[in-house]
Amino acid sequence: MVSRVERTPFAAWWWTVDRLMLAALIVLMLGGIVLSLAASPPVAARLGLEPFYFVNRHILFLIPTLIVLLTTSLLSPRNIRRAALVVFVVSLIAIVATLMFGAEVKGARRWIVILGVNIQPSEFLKPAFVILIAWLFGESARRPEMPSNTVALALLLVSVSVLVLQPDFGQTMLIMLVWGSLFFLAGMRMVWVVGLGGAAAIGLAGAYATVPHVARRIQRFMDPASGDTFNVDQALESFMRGGWLGRGPGEGTIKRILPEAHTDFVFAVAAEEFGVVLCLVLLALYAFVVLRALRRAINDDDPFRRFAVAGLAILLGLQSAINMSVNLHLIPAKGMTLPFISYGGSSMISLAYAMGMLLALTRERPRSDYLPGLGGLAVAGSPA
Repeated sequence: MVSRVERTPFAAWWWTVDRLMLAALIVLMLGGIVLSLAASPPVAARLGLEPFYFVNRHILFLIPTLIVLLTTSLLSPRNIRRAALVVFVVSLIAIVATLMFGAEVKGARRWIVILGVNIQPSEFLKPAFVILIAWLFGESARRPEMPSNTVALALLLVSVSVLVLQPDFGQTMLIMLVWGSLFFLAGMRMVWVVGLGGAAAIGLAGAYATVPHVARRIQRFMDPASGDTFNVDQALESFMRGGWLGRGPGEGTIKRILPEAHTDFVFAVAAEEFGVVLCLVLLALYAFVVLRALRRAINDDDPFRRFAVAGLAILLGLQSAINMSVNLHLIPAKGMTLPFISYGGSSMISLAYAMGMLLALTRERPRSDYLPGLGGLAVAGSPA
């Protein structure tokens, strides 16, 4: 047990971090191991791999995931901004390198091999992007004379451009939604919101008209008879077969034929083997983290922390909602992972980075830590 009178860095962290939020995130990680055991062996067998290949790698990925989560949660707001700038620039360079040197998979270049490890740079771009946008909107609130909103719009355009070139419309849509949410929370005029919404609609129409696989996905969603809807059909079937309590661990059959049962459709596997009840528990865990973070954001006096916490919470909530909605055939397929549940090292580590920053920014600190003019270098709202 850690005493409150201790003055060690760990004690200071333990008594200030949101332990309930941390517990919810760890439960999600443990749930990811269980669902990897349930979903991945049939996928490994189809690929001619050892049955627990993906399980072992999933557990292996948890080591750097936990290290990144805990290390990042120790950072000060100033260091969070500095780290985000570095991560954003490195991710942007890596995405450009991916466009030139990355292997093409299903018509897209999203992965690059660095030191023998497959990395998806766009996953790391997202949380860093949220922090930089929150910083800019926070500066705009404190110092309206600065062109912070213009820079924020420029960052959005740069990020969207490189993602569309991959192409990765799922990630593009996600960062646009987070940017738009923060833009709205920053109190921008409705005419800007409507204008940017119109620009997004025009962009979607352009993607539909010029990118064949986007058009096919939307057409299949609107009219299932217009193309192959095997994955979504099987995912929906898993919910009906599982019922409320599921068929039992290892008793599912849909995972044997779903090509991406351990990644995009792990939520469907959970529904068949463990039932709708487990799906609702997962939904409750995500909702708990998001709503608890948003409540902290509302009560925070510092603009940067308020926007950053809200943005990271919205990022987690939207990514979770998109994956679940695809599994339930509520939106067209996006290829989005379920946070901390789906298999994928880049996704898990980047989400750990995002949630580590969320834990750091919601830690209880003296008011002098974040009120301008009182905290010196520790002032969260001051320029980095």
